[in-house]
Amino acid sequence: MSGARQLHLNAFLMSTGHHEASWRLPESDSFAGTDIAHFQRLARTAERGTFDSIFFADSPVLHGDVGQRPYGVLEPTVLLAAIAAVTDRIGLIATASTTYNDPYNLARRFASVDHISGGRTGWNVVTTAGDAAARNFSLQDQPAHARRYERAAEFLDVARKLWDSWEDDAPLGDKEAGIWGDSTRVHPVNHAGTYFSVQGPLDVPRSAQGHPVIVQAGSSEDGKDFAARYAEAVFTAQQTLSDAQRFYADLKQRTAAAGRDPESIKVLPGIVPVIGSTEAEARRLEQELDELIHPDHARRQLAGVLRVPPESLALDAELPEDLPSEDEIEGAKSRYTLVVDLARRERLTVRQLIGRLGGGRGHRTFSGTPGQVADAIQEWFEAGAADGFNIMPPVLPSGLDAFVDHVIPILRDRGLFRREYTGRTLREHYGLPRPANTFSMAALSCQSGQPGQSGTYAARNRELLVPER
Repeated sequence: MSGARQLHLNAFLMSTGHHEASWRLPESDSFAGTDIAHFQRLARTAERGTFDSIFFADSPVLHGDVGQRPYGVLEPTVLLAAIAAVTDRIGLIATASTTYNDPYNLARRFASVDHISGGRTGWNVVTTAGDAAARNFSLQDQPAHARRYERAAEFLDVARKLWDSWEDDAPLGDKEAGIWGDSTRVHPVNHAGTYFSVQGPLDVPRSAQGHPVIVQAGSSEDGKDFAARYAEAVFTAQQTLSDAQRFYADLKQRTAAAGRDPESIKVLPGIVPVIGSTEAEARRLEQELDELIHPDHARRQLAGVLRVPPESLALDAELPEDLPSEDEIEGAKSRYTLVVDLARRERLTVRQLIGRLGGGRGHRTFSGTPGQVADAIQEWFEAGAADGFNIMPPVLPSGLDAFVDHVIPILRDRGLFRREYTGRTLREHYGLPRPANTFSMAALSCQSGQPGQSGTYAARNRELLVPER
């Protein structure tokens, strides 16, 4: 490709597809969610399309009613390890919670997958909302929204120190001298903070890309501050071009204000492409899927998002006027606001809203021909609304096959997307530099007569990462 700005594309994979009724289609495998061969095939398809990465969501709780759709979910870092064995270039991103994990175990797990994959791993950092998840971890109620982000900031501080605890040249493998590694280049982190006390070092050396790419998906005020300070890619849900442009500009400005290059963070809205050979065919597929939605199940799910009783949502009426405000929501604040704004803006009935959310749970759904899908992607990319997209096929595997076989060639012909991989790590796909090791930097500073940085590392990072109270 030329030196022109290029799209970044991730394939967001979810069992039979993102549409909640996709499992009911005759061609769907109702048990695909626990079939590793299914996900390996999807990953190879995405790699054939030279996607930057594949991505898996996750949450430590059974969401919703198993009567509504398949809910069997494999632990995503285990899934990534199995996929790494059958792919060569595509990035591998998994979601993991900072609310219900500890830094050492999670840093070790991601470092291990980064080694297995040759430096292709990313971590989608989330703070888990909901009392149901809390009750899986010996708590009755979820921690408050601000507290979850404070814990997440310190969690990431510790994880980065653990990934840095091995300098790049610590492993030697010197058989003649009988010295496997240089112990002076392996460092304890000695972290003592508000939420964590971790001595270190990690028991896994530094990986080919230094450490996993940090991805974030929250769009609340706390979430955007957190992303600006730490994230390297942001997955977001936006329904309109103007909303996406405002989010994009806001996040880039916050990133600059945090002392980072705005180009060091990639903004990737989700899009659910319903693809047909004609526009009418695409509309028919979308209608077929929407008609398979079970309205009672979907209404209960919507009621959970809105924090209201299901019986207060009449299917053929608009949303009630007396909904909670965003300030009263301790869960996914930004998604709550997106859903309410969509319903109010378009004066949708509950039944219509359920249909609009069935494909992507608030992400933009677009139906059309391959050319029209490519047009929609190009418009947002060139209008300052996105650096790329999280592609969310409504049906799998057919939706991903259609995108790779028919949309990707159009984007390539327009000079918007790569024809082949030029790097091997996920950082290289995103155009991100390999992070310098803090302990190595401190040693170099001391050798040059400059003050070392190791003593101020935690303080500097806490100042950078923790959202203002």
